[in-house]
Amino acid sequence: MKISYLLVIMTLSALLFSCKTEHPSLPAVIPMPVSMEVAIGDFVLKPSSRISYTGGVEAAAVAEQLAAMLRPSTGFALNTSEDSDGDIRLVTDNSGEWKPEEYRLSVTGRRVTLTAATPEGLFRGIQTVRQLLPPQAEGSAIATDVDWVIPCVDITDYPRFDWRGMHLDVSRHFFDVDFIKRYIDILAMHKLNVFHWHLVDDQGWRIEIKKYPRLTETGAWRVDREDKPWNSREPQQPGEKATYGGFYTREQIKEIVEYAAERYITVVPEIEMPAHVGSALAAYPQYSCTGGPFTVPPGGVWPITDIYCAGKEETFTFLEDVLTEVMELFPSPWIHVGGDEADKTEWRRCPDCQARIRNEGLKDEDELQSYFIRRIEKFLNSNGRGLIGWDEILQGGLAPEATVMSWQGFEGGVAAAKSGHQAVMAPVSYCYFNVYQGDPATEPVSFSGLLTLKKVYSFEPVPPELTPDESKYIIGAQGCLWTEYITDGKTAEYMILPRLTALSEVVWSAPENRAWEGFSARLPKMMERFDAMGLTYSK
Repeated sequence: MKISYLLVIMTLSALLFSCKTEHPSLPAVIPMPVSMEVAIGDFVLKPSSRISYTGGVEAAAVAEQLAAMLRPSTGFALNTSEDSDGDIRLVTDNSGEWKPEEYRLSVTGRRVTLTAATPEGLFRGIQTVRQLLPPQAEGSAIATDVDWVIPCVDITDYPRFDWRGMHLDVSRHFFDVDFIKRYIDILAMHKLNVFHWHLVDDQGWRIEIKKYPRLTETGAWRVDREDKPWNSREPQQPGEKATYGGFYTREQIKEIVEYAAERYITVVPEIEMPAHVGSALAAYPQYSCTGGPFTVPPGGVWPITDIYCAGKEETFTFLEDVLTEVMELFPSPWIHVGGDEADKTEWRRCPDCQARIRNEGLKDEDELQSYFIRRIEKFLNSNGRGLIGWDEILQGGLAPEATVMSWQGFEGGVAAAKSGHQAVMAPVSYCYFNVYQGDPATEPVSFSGLLTLKKVYSFEPVPPELTPDESKYIIGAQGCLWTEYITDGKTAEYMILPRLTALSEVVWSAPENRAWEGFSARLPKMMERFDAMGLTYSK
């Protein structure tokens, strides 16, 4: 009798701290974790629930981010404190071996315990916690008639690649600070860690440089031809005022860099050279081969012949001054210098460039470009930074420490890896989200071409021709969004979502943990989250 009574009490106690429902399938987490085991039961988030943390100020910031995200939708206070007694516990544990960004999540009926060696690992983990909650958790107003439950799970997780990035071109069209932060939030929820910010191109210079104020006074503005097709816009005429554009002040850039850092995202600025610099030359034509005059082009430019003069010493003085101010604003280990699509017609005609070729013992204009990039790399390296550029920086010989961003295909990344250089894969065929994702008749106007969600998901960043040792030089991959046809934030969101969601699993999850069928089954729940966040996305 006593034994039976004891069994009843034990059973009731177990049920009290467990859940009410069974979870026959895995929760819809994207990207797919390294391992995830589901148990019977739920943790119930209540008005009295509290978030605790260990690990000091940075862990406190992560705990507060989780609380701040959940308060608007739940209406719960979700107080945070530095101890180990919370209903949701964020634990910093640097004993033992941990992989970079690794986290471990244990959910029982009693509590949620998220453990990591670093605040960065904790931050990646809270992105999983939010996906285990109902989608209404992403909303900005109190949601009623919602059971705020988290299924009982045990998760161990860490990323496959160190570089998990997304690019945004703000030169062709300027996006305000609020949207840049929103874009960073989208990256953060997908566990991406690099924001590649394309700040400079022919059609606009977007970063304030104190020493060269005309870069923004002149270079940030162009004549308004937004009612004309991108590739058939008449250049600025004499007497016309340039009114379309904008730029980020130094204070705004600091604000954005700090905002990204709080989300453990590195902002990699791109300052184009030697080509895609029409906006800079409109402001300072003396750094070209011809001396100008130039105006900021209001639309497409091809071929790109107006480029920096590689023969003039003052060109390098100018660029070093600019990069010095860029490095003051961006703590990123890398500075992206572009290096792509430079038509060398003017270099062939330019006495200064031809003299440089002779004096440096260079073979041709391709080697002159290599000289240009090597010289910029030496300056960046002397300031503790690394150079990264599009795969054209391979032309004429790769700079000694350069990282290659392979966009024209896989070949540039393969060549870099085989020569012992790091590479980031961003091939146009899988990673350029500025082309159509469905029937052009029903999609926003874009570049021709089709990149479906399924094709993005099929992307494998490590080419099979690389050996295991060579494969280690592929440090990751990223998506790219060029904005010739994208004039506003809502369209930008639509073009990246949900293709970015597919890419996030490619760069985070091991190949053996990825399957299109499983991803497709999990994606609708993520779309519900997009709806709650008010995001615009392709269905």
